[in-house]
Amino acid sequence: MARVAREMVEKAGVDVDKLLELLIKNASAELTTYYYYTILRVNLIGLEGEGLKAITEDARIEDRNHFEALIPRIYELGGALPRNMNDFHDISACPPAYLPDDPTDIQAMLKVLVNAERCAVAGYTEVCNMTAGKDHRTYDLALAILHEEIEHEAWFSEFLGEGPSGHGGARQHGHSPYVSRFLPDTI
Repeated sequence: MARVAREMVEKAGVDVDKLLELLIKNASAELTTYYYYTILRVNLIGLEGEGLKAITEDARIEDRNHFEALIPRIYELGGALPRNMNDFHDISACPPAYLPDDPTDIQAMLKVLVNAERCAVAGYTEVCNMTAGKDHRTYDLALAILHEEIEHEAWFSEFLGEGPSGHGGARQHGHSPYVSRFLPDTI
């Protein structure tokens, strides 16, 4: 399957090696963000922190879903994940979403969260621009993830006081309304 999928995408004019590099780096960003958001979520305590906990959890689980949804396409195109987890972490398309030095500083926490989402939006926009009209399957997947990343950014930017986004708050945890059709039923 990888041979035919790759051939069709190459014939459409996509640099598949570059596309695979972007997909793998974005998959790394999703998995590492899932990890770092776990640490951030645990530290969201107190009156201010509790208000962010639900949407951070939703973004965290959806990022794991994004990782799971990307993996089949990477392998369909003939790619593979790095063998070593440290190597995988270090090629992330986005910088680590580290817990701020002062974990009680909710504004600092929000900046970490919103910047992680903004990086993801940029990454999936790049994949969409590369595949639009050329690689329908990858485009469809990247667009679905992009929709969810834009919502995550909107949630956190509202907490920063950047204005209303028009998006609702947290959904049923891990629902991934746009990406769920790319996931196996077991997730």
